[in-house]
Amino acid sequence: MASDKLTVEDLLSYPALQLTVKAGSRGLGRSVSWAHASELADPTPWLLGAEVIMTTGLAIPRNAAGQRAYLERLDDAGVSALALSAQLHMPPLHDAFFRAAEERGFPVLEVPLAVPFIAVSQEVAASVQEDARHRLGAQLQVFGSLRWLVAEDLDTPALLRRLERLSGYDVYLCTPQGRPLLPGVPVPDPGVLPASVDAPPTVPGGFVLPVPAPGGPAGFLVAYEREGAQPAGLAVVQHIATVAALRVAMVRTERETLRREGAETLAELLQEVLDPEAARRRLARHAIEGDTVLIVVRRTTDEALLRCLQDHPHLLLTRGEDRYVLGAPQLAAEIGVLPDVAAGMSRPFLPGAALRVAQREALWAVSKAVESGRPVIRYGDDSMGRWMPDDPAVLAALVEHVLGEVLRYDKAHDSQLLVSTRTWMERDRRTETAATALHIHPNTLGYRLRRFGELTSRDLASTGALAEVWLAIRAAGALGLTD
Repeated sequence: MASDKLTVEDLLSYPALQLTVKAGSRGLGRSVSWAHASELADPTPWLLGAEVIMTTGLAIPRNAAGQRAYLERLDDAGVSALALSAQLHMPPLHDAFFRAAEERGFPVLEVPLAVPFIAVSQEVAASVQEDARHRLGAQLQVFGSLRWLVAEDLDTPALLRRLERLSGYDVYLCTPQGRPLLPGVPVPDPGVLPASVDAPPTVPGGFVLPVPAPGGPAGFLVAYEREGAQPAGLAVVQHIATVAALRVAMVRTERETLRREGAETLAELLQEVLDPEAARRRLARHAIEGDTVLIVVRRTTDEALLRCLQDHPHLLLTRGEDRYVLGAPQLAAEIGVLPDVAAGMSRPFLPGAALRVAQREALWAVSKAVESGRPVIRYGDDSMGRWMPDDPAVLAALVEHVLGEVLRYDKAHDSQLLVSTRTWMERDRRTETAATALHIHPNTLGYRLRRFGELTSRDLASTGALAEVWLAIRAAGALGLTD
């Protein structure tokens, strides 16, 4: 601590107070910010830390376990020392009480009956006047930090480092789950996070405060006293938490703006209305460089995707039930852990390349993910896809030539001819197995296969016709025309 900081040991040196140490002399170097009398069994909800608590003994339990718990509560709340009035209402103090004080280095003092508690409070108040002036100055400077943010365009880590120097604390920030809250700001040990936002702010060596945000706290700020510094107190730490909340709001606004811009960019890339150089510049703004993939995601929500991808550069566009994600290949691993998700990933390509082929690959892969129940399929996992044309127009022509009549019939009659034929072919033309998968009678499946053959004018007993139909069904899947 700084040399001008009042300590418990300093109080012992004041002749007028006549204080003596009963236990916990190892903690005499603890700083003192105030002295207050309390006869509450648990005064900790009203404490800020670094207080000397004075008592006549009314609130001290009579049994050993209760006395030890009383002392430990005070120590956990950051109390500097416990001052007991000699005689008066003090119950007999047990060995367990003194052992706890020695183990924790928590000073237990005795105040002579001739010395009123007000005398201790006055001495402490007189001694901390200079510290109070320092705290007020620190508060005023922290108030001015928002001016730095605007005038000097400080980034978040630089702003927090300046606030640390002013406040005398090392500052940490995290989400309620213990993850980074703001870029470049370290996270605290999750063990220090409170179970409730209403928990007392004091922790050993500092404070823990919620960072306010609409709908509930965005996270927590943890501030620990810096060795050799003069901590400015809880009010300053509260101001820093407010500055952090404003910065979080700014970052969220910037991210939302980037997200909307990213969705517009991805839509234009899919429509192929951007030239390659303009596309590369836009993607670089979103930190998308190097190998890039297109991922089509189903069976999830925008909110779930944004949560799992928030720490990774990406573009996100929603089209009906499909979510298109553009970014690094590693995104597939993050998406794959979402519950019940189905995702298909294209082969890697360079930023700025046309997305026509990548879109076809991702759509084909996601259709296979839906069919197989696997969370992520990468294009090329099935060698059949390699034999299909890259041009969607060629695929569409193949589908229309072979399956056009069937698609129109299914739509008009709400029938299942295409799905039934595809299921039958996927199960190696085993009618009983396919009928079971479709939950229909084998005779019903037989009728559907015959009707399919009539509409396509193709005999499914012919190897050539079978191959053509199978490729057309795969092409329909790649174009997103089948479930």
